Amino acid sequence: MAKAVVGEETRLKLAEDRLSQSAVGLLIGKFSSAVGRAFLFDLVPTPHNDSGEPACSLPEPDKKKGPKPKSKSEPADSSSLFIDKDWVAEHARQVSRMLVGGMKVVGLYAWVSDTAFKNSTIMLCQTVKVVADAAPVVAGDWDERLLLHICYSPRRWNCRNCSLSSNITSSSLRPCDFKTGKILTSLQTYKCMYNFNLRLPILRDSASKFQTLSDTLRHVISVHAKELSGAKALIDGKLVVESESYSSDGVHEVELLLPFLNNSSIEACSQGDVVGLLSFSGLICSFAYLNSKEPISQAVTDIKGDIIKSLQSRLDIICDEVDVDSGNNHDVGSQASNEISVEKPVPQLVLRILRVILKRQSSAWGFCLVRKGCSLPFPKRVFAPWLAGVYVCDYLQPSETVEVFKDHCMELLSMKAPTDVSTILEPEKEVLSLKTKSFWDVAVPSNSELRLMEDKSKRDGGGKSSSSKTVKPGHINVVAAALILLLSVLVGFVLFFLKG
Repeated sequence: MAKAVVGEETRLKLAEDRLSQSAVGLLIGKFSSAVGRAFLFDLVPTPHNDSGEPACSLPEPDKKKGPKPKSKSEPADSSSLFIDKDWVAEHARQVSRMLVGGMKVVGLYAWVSDTAFKNSTIMLCQTVKVVADAAPVVAGDWDERLLLHICYSPRRWNCRNCSLSSNITSSSLRPCDFKTGKILTSLQTYKCMYNFNLRLPILRDSASKFQTLSDTLRHVISVHAKELSGAKALIDGKLVVESESYSSDGVHEVELLLPFLNNSSIEACSQGDVVGLLSFSGLICSFAYLNSKEPISQAVTDIKGDIIKSLQSRLDIICDEVDVDSGNNHDVGSQASNEISVEKPVPQLVLRILRVILKRQSSAWGFCLVRKGCSLPFPKRVFAPWLAGVYVCDYLQPSETVEVFKDHCMELLSMKAPTDVSTILEPEKEVLSLKTKSFWDVAVPSNSELRLMEDKSKRDGGGKSSSSKTVKPGHINVVAAALILLLSVLVGFVLFFLKG
C-alpha cells in the first residue's frame, strides 16, 4: 500500500490540457517499497477504440469541460460512467511493454465530476483490476493500484488506493496523501548490456508437458528468471552493497554475474533420446531509473525484471502477429511435394515437428526450418527519449523501421514523435534469435562442414565420372588404422624370427 503519492508537477500541469482527449487513462510511475511511496511520472489518455469511440462514455453534461453550476432547484446528476474495460486493459498491456526497468502502469485516472465518480465506484474499481491484470507489477507486495480522480468543477486532485481483491465493493477504495514535486530530474540512470544463451534439448519422445514451442519458451524464460534473481551485480566496476546509494550523475553501467549452476540441459539428455537442441540467445539492452531515496539494490532488481519482461514481450509480439496472420495462411499445403507443410502457426507447432525435415518461408515470421534446423529472429529493442532524459522502448521486427516506433509513441503514449532520428537508440547490434540444431550438429560440429564439402564436391564434379568423387575423411581414418595394424603384425613377426 502506498501511504503517499508524489506526482511530477511539470507533467501534471501539462496533463490538464490533454484530459479532454479521454475521460480515463493510465498512470505511469513507480512503486517504491523502500520509502513506502508511489511516484507518478505522467498521465496517458486512453485513445479511441478501433470504431472511433471513446473508452469512457459520459452523459452530455459531463462531457463539457466547464459546465455551469446547477441551481439548487435542479435535480442532482445521478448518471454513471460506461467504460470499455477491455480496451483500457489492452492499452495498458501495450504501454507496459514500452516501459523500461522500474517504470510501471501503476493505476488509472478518471476526469469526471464528483457525482459521476461516486456513482461509478464499482465500475472504476473493476477497470483498475483489469488494468492490473494486463500490466502486472511483479516486484514487491503491491496488491493495490492507484485511482486518481480529477474533478473539473471545481478542479481537485484526489488519489486513492484501490484493492485488487476479487470481491470489489465501495470500501475497496482508501484515500492516500497526494502531492506534487520535481521527481524526474532527480532520477538516476542505470544501463545493462546482457548477453544470454539459453539451451534446451529436444527429445525424440514428446513426453514433455510443454507441447507447443511458445509454451516451451515461456518455461525456459521463467527458469532463467529464477537463475537471474541470484546473480550478483557490478555497478561501474564495483560490487553492489545493499544499503549503498549513488549520488553521481550520468549513466551507471551494470554488469550481472550469474552463479555457477548445474547444467539442466545435460541432465535432461539422460532422460531420453536427444535429437536436437533449442538455443535461445542474444544481447539485451536494459535501462532502469532509480529515485535518489531508494537503495542501489533496487536498481539491480529493476534491471533483472526488465530483462525478463523484455524476453516475454518479444515472444508475445511474435505470438500476436502469428495469431493475426494465421487466418491468411491456410493454404500452405500447396508447397512442393518433397516438403512437409504445417497448417498451425509457428509458435503453436508441436515440438515433434522440429525433428522433421521441412522448409517454410514467411516474411512476417522470419521462420525457416531446413534439414532439422530452425532460425527465428526475435524483434529488436529500440529506445527514444521521453521525459527529462528518461527513455521508453519499442520492439521492431526485421522488416520494420523506426517510423513504426514513432507511430506507437504518438498513439499509445500521447507524446510527440522524435523528429531527430539520431536520438533513437539501437544498441542491440546482435539480434535475439531462436535456433534449433540436430544432434550431430551439436555433438560433432564438423559434421555440418563435412556435408558442405560433400555438397560442394557434387556441384563441382557433377559432370565427371564416379571415380572423381571425394573420399570421406572417415574412410581415410579406417584405411590408416588398417595399415598401422598390418605394419605392427609384420614387425612382430620379424622380431619373433630374429629372436628365434
